Amino acid sequence: MRVPKLVLLALLMSGLGSVAQQNLSAPNSAPQSKPAEAPVTADQVIDRMIEREQALVKNLDSYDPVVETYLQEMRPDQQLGSVPDSDRYFLGRLDVMNEDERSFLGKTSRFKKILGGVKRTYSMQYNPVGFSWMILADRDDFDRKHYDFKYARREFLGDIRCIVFDVLPRKGSGNGRFTGRVWAEDQNFNIVRLNGTYSNAGHSQYFFHFDSWRLNMQPGLWLPAYVYSEESNMHYGIHREVSFKAQTRLWGYNLKHEGRESELTQVLVDSPGVKDQSAASQDATPVQSQRLWEQQAENNVLEKLQRAGLVAPSSDMDKVLETVVNNLEITNNIDNSWPVRCRVLLTAPLESFHVGHTIVISRGLLDTLPDEASLAMVLSHELGHIVLGHKTDSKFAFSDRMLFSDEATYQKFGFSHSDQEELSADKKAIELLQKSPYKDKMASAGLFLKALASRTSLSGLLTPHLGNPLANAKGVLRMPELMTSAPALEAGKLDQIPALPLGGRVKIDPWSDRAELTKAPAVPLASAREKMIFEVTPVFPHLSRQGLDANAQATSAVQQPVRQESAQTSPSPQTQQ
Repeated sequence: MRVPKLVLLALLMSGLGSVAQQNLSAPNSAPQSKPAEAPVTADQVIDRMIEREQALVKNLDSYDPVVETYLQEMRPDQQLGSVPDSDRYFLGRLDVMNEDERSFLGKTSRFKKILGGVKRTYSMQYNPVGFSWMILADRDDFDRKHYDFKYARREFLGDIRCIVFDVLPRKGSGNGRFTGRVWAEDQNFNIVRLNGTYSNAGHSQYFFHFDSWRLNMQPGLWLPAYVYSEESNMHYGIHREVSFKAQTRLWGYNLKHEGRESELTQVLVDSPGVKDQSAASQDATPVQSQRLWEQQAENNVLEKLQRAGLVAPSSDMDKVLETVVNNLEITNNIDNSWPVRCRVLLTAPLESFHVGHTIVISRGLLDTLPDEASLAMVLSHELGHIVLGHKTDSKFAFSDRMLFSDEATYQKFGFSHSDQEELSADKKAIELLQKSPYKDKMASAGLFLKALASRTSLSGLLTPHLGNPLANAKGVLRMPELMTSAPALEAGKLDQIPALPLGGRVKIDPWSDRAELTKAPAVPLASAREKMIFEVTPVFPHLSRQGLDANAQATSAVQQPVRQESAQTSPSPQTQQ
């Protein structure tokens, strides 16, 4: 089947078959760690790779991941090469069964409105399905009948030794076929990376180039996680061209299968003679009752956000954020009898908000903040709301208010404050920072806000979906007075890093949704063009195996070299360490 020409997301991989057998037979199964007989010829490897890809396509029916696409249109810049000029944003679910949009962004956010301006005649209009399709080479026809495969070389991607093939559509196989290169891990021969494009889009339709990566999320189970797409000076229409960079992320694979049904089988029997005699067993006072009621609302909201795949489960990263909050509380003698918690929102737009006594900060904002002082600025604003008693609506303590679809989350929840409350929180935050360990480091926070002011055209990045904006098209809204004491932005100064690119600090496990800080060391910049503040960048994950597959990793590294016994293969393999 040909790849559709950037049509609706609901058509993405619709009508797929039953769940695949062998290693991908069930989402939580424990597949065999290695095939019974290892292929030794290129033809045998190709056959196994095709078999595994077809099994993956079928197995994707079993999952319902969150899919996020963020695109930045670029314009030339004399000093920086290119900078983001405008952007588009989409968040939804990868639905392979039902023909509906399943967008988190509401009924008014139709696809052309999300990723393209429908009022701009002759403008390039992007469609999310065009980027989501890039997780697969070919949904229905990835086989020898439609493609030629040519052995290229062996290559390591992280810890994974791969066999690399160039893939070309056969003559007469139709439009929309994959053209490019694939990497197959040399244990079970799952494709772990695709790099190329789809051919022959047709009049007024365009297929983009992409680099698509998969991660080993369970033993034997490789699933799509990242897609990077880029075009430079792509011509369309009459005398028009566009340059853009886009990143698609998928996560929440285990949301559909994670449950607590097993808890129903656990029976706890208490001895009738045992009673709680502690003071805590007494009825709550009115103040305690009010706090418990508000905390119930807070917990209901956070649980719903986590189950929807929007907030990461509690992790050590929360503790890092809470350490900064504790620094603010201790130095300001804030009563911590009702502890302030922190959680990570998994999405790219820059936003923070609080739900009761829990501060939530987005992955995109954490990625781009340059240092701890800038993080303290963001957290102090939300702590200011909490200290001033700006509460979450306690209506969420009623459980029936949680009974709505995940896709309706942004319509049902909202944690923004009035302009007056925002100003009060800003004022309180300044007071907290002036008594904190960060009081002499606010220049970097002000510099971050100046960098934000230089990117106010990025409405997709700056539009919050649950809280208040940090900035909009008119300028910076959050604590703008900090910019007065900050130095001037100097694009050519390599040791001035006002903000970071997207994707550089927070790593999300697409299976469990857990967030953690990346451990990669900082790389010295070679030129100002590598600053890339608030920019989308390519993705190069370090691939590794999990569980049983990891035990066989050493074996796969010493397998026999692939023999060239096919007219479609090249003379000799070339190993790259």
